[in-house]
Amino acid sequence: MKYLAIPLLLLLTLFAAQAQQFKVQYTPAAYAGPFTGNVLLYLSAKNKQPKNQTGWPCYRLAVRNVQPGESIVFADAALSYPTLLSRLERGDYYVQAVWDLNREGRVIGQSTGNPYSTARKVSLGAATETFTLVCDQVVAAPVFVETTFCKEFKAPSALLSAFQRKPVSLNAAVILPAGYYQQPRRRYPVLFTVGGYGGTYQHYSRSVSTDTLPATPIDTIACIRVYLDGDCSLGHSVYANSANNGPVGDAFTTEFLPLLDRTYRTNGGRMLRGHSSGGYTVAYLLTHYPKLFAGGNASAPDPVDFHRFVRTNLYTDAKRMEIIDSTTYGEKSPESGKYKYDRPNIAHNVEDIIYRGEQDVSFDAVFGPRGSNGLPKPLFDPATGALDRKVFAHWKPYDLTQYVSRNWAQLRPDLNGKLRVSVGTEDNYQLNEAVLLMEKEMQKLGADMPFAYYPGTHFTVGTPEYRKAEIMWLQKTYLQWLAQHPQ
Repeated sequence: MKYLAIPLLLLLTLFAAQAQQFKVQYTPAAYAGPFTGNVLLYLSAKNKQPKNQTGWPCYRLAVRNVQPGESIVFADAALSYPTLLSRLERGDYYVQAVWDLNREGRVIGQSTGNPYSTARKVSLGAATETFTLVCDQVVAAPVFVETTFCKEFKAPSALLSAFQRKPVSLNAAVILPAGYYQQPRRRYPVLFTVGGYGGTYQHYSRSVSTDTLPATPIDTIACIRVYLDGDCSLGHSVYANSANNGPVGDAFTTEFLPLLDRTYRTNGGRMLRGHSSGGYTVAYLLTHYPKLFAGGNASAPDPVDFHRFVRTNLYTDAKRMEIIDSTTYGEKSPESGKYKYDRPNIAHNVEDIIYRGEQDVSFDAVFGPRGSNGLPKPLFDPATGALDRKVFAHWKPYDLTQYVSRNWAQLRPDLNGKLRVSVGTEDNYQLNEAVLLMEKEMQKLGADMPFAYYPGTHFTVGTPEYRKAEIMWLQKTYLQWLAQHPQ
């Protein structure tokens, strides 16, 4: 629940016996200041680095012109979840504070440049007590450690830099094939992989991965593999042009791809693969820029038909359809053949505090308009679940089923036979139902667009059989492209 600010004197009167306060400040070494923006307080009974967690308890204050060394106070006036500080269960907690400069990074507690406090363990008891947190640490920029075959690739974007009014680049990890250095005149197709929500190209850094091998081929076809980075400050960009993330699709196609081709020995053959939000990315790029790609496989994509956005029909339902009495955070798999969806109001209200980078905000950022506060306008009211029809008007162009249907005459020559969609029949988010609706519409169009359904959930569908079918499709589309573009 979102708690609004009420007079501090009243709060102290009501909760004097058990109120807890946290005084938070940052040092000039951490940030020169002054600071205007959001400050977050994270607590956890178990996580020793609570700023890195995705759950609660969490609290937020919006402040203006706070100088280094000046304290702000977290008390019951702070935006809170799951409850006011004074009502939080008594006990021991690890606690950290973060000043969000929102420079780079999806997770606020891990965003480059953000000042934060060293984790401290505190005991919340019955007596009134004030704890002081000094934010003298700064989140360091991740360092990508390259290998012989794995390289970091950064494409500066004039389009995104102008939109965000700061230097912005599109980043990726490039994995070169065996023989790349021994055959200096040979050119290769490129297979782009897009991870789902939370995926980042940094996963391929040698500091994280122990893999030092060259890129695996597409069956027998040697290729350059490029692992794209969907992560952005508001969530996952899905490489779409949007009112909040900016012209990411145009930046990728007009700035990233040409620079990649100039930097590495590519042959023009491009394939796409991705799962979840990465699956939606594949479908978006292929349907909006079909001439640039040979083909792709969209695996368990985020809803591709808004008649079934998880459990909600966005065209007809007045509010979000979901279970509203959950006491847990996260998703549960289908049980006994029936869906048990378990990510309701708790998750949405947490995102009211952790105001950027989470899943719902990510959807709002890609599909919706920008609000007067500079943040994405939410489609659903976080308190009531009511759907905002004016906001939904901005979402409609991102319904890929309707987009393809409306534009099929123009898309058909370049898109037909390029996109395959696969999904598990027991997907945790019921993404298979949106996929099925898309398939029915594509059949009406006579589109050459195969759809494949496999046993499994969102997280278990990726069996060897599933992956093999994907690879064979990518090989097929590449060979078709190659026949039309002989080397």
